[in-house]
Amino acid sequence: MDAAADCGRTGASWGRGEYFRHSGDGNTEKNELKPWQKKEWCIPKPGAEFVARMEDILDVYQRPYDPLRPVVCLDETNRQLIEKRSIPAKPGNPEREDYEYRRCGVADLFVAFEPLACKRVVRLTDTRTAVDFAHFLRELVEVHYSRCEKILLVMDNLNIHSISSLYKAFEPALARQIAQRLEIHYTPIHASWLNMAEIEIGILSRQCLSQSLSSFEHMARQVNAWTLHRNSVCSTVHWRFSASDARCKLRKLYPTIL
Repeated sequence: MDAAADCGRTGASWGRGEYFRHSGDGNTEKNELKPWQKKEWCIPKPGAEFVARMEDILDVYQRPYDPLRPVVCLDETNRQLIEKRSIPAKPGNPEREDYEYRRCGVADLFVAFEPLACKRVVRLTDTRTAVDFAHFLRELVEVHYSRCEKILLVMDNLNIHSISSLYKAFEPALARQIAQRLEIHYTPIHASWLNMAEIEIGILSRQCLSQSLSSFEHMARQVNAWTLHRNSVCSTVHWRFSASDARCKLRKLYPTIL
């Protein structure tokens, strides 16, 4: 008791058998290291290859709208299908949801987003393989952009994001026919922020996929309704960042010329 009382007077404390002294107000400094905290972050690898790909993407985003050569950003995500029990809200009581849930599988989503046309295409699949990717590319080329000369496709370096995926799904003649309609621009490694499809997926996640969806069919209905609404109200992303901005604000990523 005496030791505890003394600690209270002198601004000291005991913890785990060790004696610590601190300031009398008990507040930690704002900039003090907190080793128990950490944040996940996508750390780029600076260098010539990184900035070359970055400036290529940024130049593509600066091109004026051309319906014959649309700029389309592509990415994918997945969500776990979950069944939860809940009690509906009523006056005076909010909705109550059981913390237990049942896993009902996983749905994969391919997202193609054309910012200048305020258009997005979302396709749900049971798997995310090279064959699934190839069929999505075929749908883009033959259905959604059948009148275009070439699709300028922006995507990351996922292993299935390759022309070779087409040859795993189709006969060589058809695979080559689809490939000739595509002009692919790859983002740098660890630079997903350059792909506007990632932004659109973030919006999709918050507005549509954050709720509990227990079946593939239920998710497909929700995603289709979300897609139709976003397209009908012409929602899009207004990209402002240019290569000139990058050379100023991201100059540390550029190699030093000796």
